[in-house]
Amino acid sequence: MCKETFLRLPEEKRNRFLEAAWEEFTRVKFADVSINQIVRRAGVPRGSFYQYFADKKDLFTYLVSMSRERFAQGFHATVEEAHGDLFAAMLSCFDRFQRRESEEPLVDRAIQLLHINLGMDMRKMMLHPSMDTLLERIWSQLDLKKFARQDPDYIRQAVMLLLLVLAAAIMDSLACPERADEYRKRLQEQLEMVRCGIGHRPCAAEA
Repeated sequence: MCKETFLRLPEEKRNRFLEAAWEEFTRVKFADVSINQIVRRAGVPRGSFYQYFADKKDLFTYLVSMSRERFAQGFHATVEEAHGDLFAAMLSCFDRFQRRESEEPLVDRAIQLLHINLGMDMRKMMLHPSMDTLLERIWSQLDLKKFARQDPDYIRQAVMLLLLVLAAAIMDSLACPERADEYRKRLQEQLEMVRCGIGHRPCAAEA
């Protein structure tokens, strides 16, 4: 992540640096990202880069964290619009992703970042420990009657499981956009499998 020196920069200079970083990271794969190109576009000495970040992986992590925060904000709004139905919210997230509904460029940049680096495991991004705060954000909106149990740890595991399913569908649609409808149908089926349970539940007489 970034160093304190970066956070103390004037907002204009910090934003100019981030703009240059996004431009480079959405232009080429991570392995080909050039620190020289970033500092040149940002108009700062190369040595300043290392006062802000340890290396380009550190900067990449910071950009991903920005994307993760934006996703969390959007997901919170989607759950609220779905009246707390987490399963419906997952499908809505997929649809919004396909329509690229956003009032800011960060979402499109995150999509481009993922598209260029298709080998990147999106699950690690979405299931980062900081995503635990996502549950705190949506808890008051969740319709807990949709779950077999209502204790926080159970709900947390359910949210993470469904995010894994959503992440896989999104990554598949990035790799093959022409098959997005197919991946949506598969996502819908998987959500239904999770919602209803995929194992046979024996009745009392069979137990």
